Amino acid sequence: MTTDADTDINEAIDWQGHAVACKGCRHRDLAEEERCKLRHACVNDRYARRVDRFFDWNREFANHYLNHPYFEVRAIAAKHADIFRLPALLSDPDEAVRWNAARRLPKRYLLNLRGDPHREVRIRVAQLVDPTDLFGMMRDEDYYVRLVVARRVAPDELVAMISDDEPEVRRVVARRIDADMLWRLATDPDDGVRLEVARRLSPPELAGFYRDPDWRVRYEAASRMIPGMLQAMRDDPDELVRELVLKRIDAQMATEFEGNVVLFPSAGAPEKTREAST
Repeated sequence: MTTDADTDINEAIDWQGHAVACKGCRHRDLAEEERCKLRHACVNDRYARRVDRFFDWNREFANHYLNHPYFEVRAIAAKHADIFRLPALLSDPDEAVRWNAARRLPKRYLLNLRGDPHREVRIRVAQLVDPTDLFGMMRDEDYYVRLVVARRVAPDELVAMISDDEPEVRRVVARRIDADMLWRLATDPDDGVRLEVARRLSPPELAGFYRDPDWRVRYEAASRMIPGMLQAMRDDPDELVRELVLKRIDAQMATEFEGNVVLFPSAGAPEKTREAST
């Protein structure tokens, strides 16, 4: 069984729906040299894989197709064209063309696409440009773009994203922001954000979470807060939290008891005599 999906499509149709034929094609001589093949490697076919295969076999023609009316042809030609022809494609009306051009150019060209109208282009740009060039994308309209930004910018720049509208973005902020700024997320309306905060705070800083509305946050707090704070959580409404609290209290009491035990000699045991000084 063949793995080439194109062989399952027994038709040769161009991007306008017309039948493709080698007769009259400007590249018909290539067929004689086995450098193109109908329904397999053809620049006039509407199927992208066939167009891509044509340029794989004939890279020298890519420059001539950068203004083709069919976006798939332009986008695939951009993968093979001379690099000095690519900057002009950054303003192409199709996002696939713009991206295929940008990915081959030096990173400075990506900066021009930070405000690209298509989210997929902006996502890819956010993944590739230097983190120092991402500040302007912190307020992108698409949450996933902002999510990528939050994962890559320096922790001390995340203060600008503390109030992001998307909880998933704020969770990333809570995981990465400088520890001295965590308090600003401690009362976040999203349970997941507060849980990320609780995981990073030191034991003395967890006292404020003993009445958190989410049991996971209270469990995290109860697992690490200093023992003296645990009494306030003995009657926690969640069974798992209560069990943890009582277990830690019992363990602490046992430790304190052992530390205060004074061992006396057993009855009838001979006392050690002090050696006579010489």
